[in-house]
Amino acid sequence: MITGNDITVNVVASIIASAILFAGGFIWGKYKERRRKFGRKLEEYDFYPFTVSRENFGEFNLNNFRLGMHYFLKNEDHTAAQQLIFIGEQNNVRGQLEPAEQKVYAQLFEKYDGKKIVDDTHEFLENYERIVRLIGKSFPNTGIEILLHNLADPAHSLITLENNVTGRHLRDGATNLLIDFKRRQLQNEDKLNYELNIGSRKFKCTSIPIRRKDFGIVGGICINIDAKYVTEEVLKDQARIESWFRNFLRTDMQLDENILSRDEYAKAQKGKRHFKDESV
Repeated sequence: MITGNDITVNVVASIIASAILFAGGFIWGKYKERRRKFGRKLEEYDFYPFTVSRENFGEFNLNNFRLGMHYFLKNEDHTAAQQLIFIGEQNNVRGQLEPAEQKVYAQLFEKYDGKKIVDDTHEFLENYERIVRLIGKSFPNTGIEILLHNLADPAHSLITLENNVTGRHLRDGATNLLIDFKRRQLQNEDKLNYELNIGSRKFKCTSIPIRRKDFGIVGGICINIDAKYVTEEVLKDQARIESWFRNFLRTDMQLDENILSRDEYAKAQKGKRHFKDESV
C-alpha cells in the first residue's frame, strides 16, 4: 500500500533528479557554447603548422597550414583559426601559396578578422616600444643599441631602434629571429650574452622573446653592444674612456628617492660608496 509519505518522497526525488539533469544539461550546453565560441588551441590539431627537423630546428610546414586553412573555413574555431592566421602572417604565407590558395586564405583572413589580430599585436607591443625607447635614451653615444621587433610582421618587423650601431632602419625585417626563438623555446634555451662576428665587426648581444598568451612569441627585444668600438676606439686613450663613461653615466635630472634596502641605506649613510665597498 502506497502512503502519502511515499508519494511525497517520490515527488521530491523526481524533482531533485530533474533539477540535477537540468543543471547538468545547462552546464554541458554552456561548455559546448564556449568551445564553439572560443575553440581549442591550434596545437591540439594534427595540422599544427610547425614541425621539428632532425637538427631540432622549428620549421614552418606549408602543407599543414593548407590543411588548417581549409578546415577552419568549413569548421568554426575562432581561437585556433586566429592562431593559424597569426603564424601565416609571421611566415609570409601569402608569398608561398599558389594564386588559387591565396584566394582561400583571403576568405579565411576575412572570416576571422585577420587584420584585427595584427593590429592587436601592435597595440600589445606599444608599452614595450616605450620601454625600449627610454632604456636606449639612457645610454646615448655608448655603442649600446636596443631595438624592438614586431614578429607579427617579420618582413617589416623593426619598430623601435635606439643608438643605431648596426645600420638598420625602421621597418627592416627580422631575418631568422623568429625561427631561432622558436627553436630555442623547444630546447628551453635563453639567448643571452652571446657573441656575433660579422666580417671585421664584433658584437656582444642579448635577445629576449616577448610572448602573448594566445599567440606565442609575438616580438623580441635585442640589445647589441658594438664590442670593436669599445675595445678599439673607446679604450685607445684616457680622454676617450672618460668621455664614454660620462655618456654612460649621464643623467637628465636628480631625484630625492631611496632605492636601497634598509641595511644598505644605513651603510650608505655611514660612508659606503658602492656595492663592492667592504670598508663599512
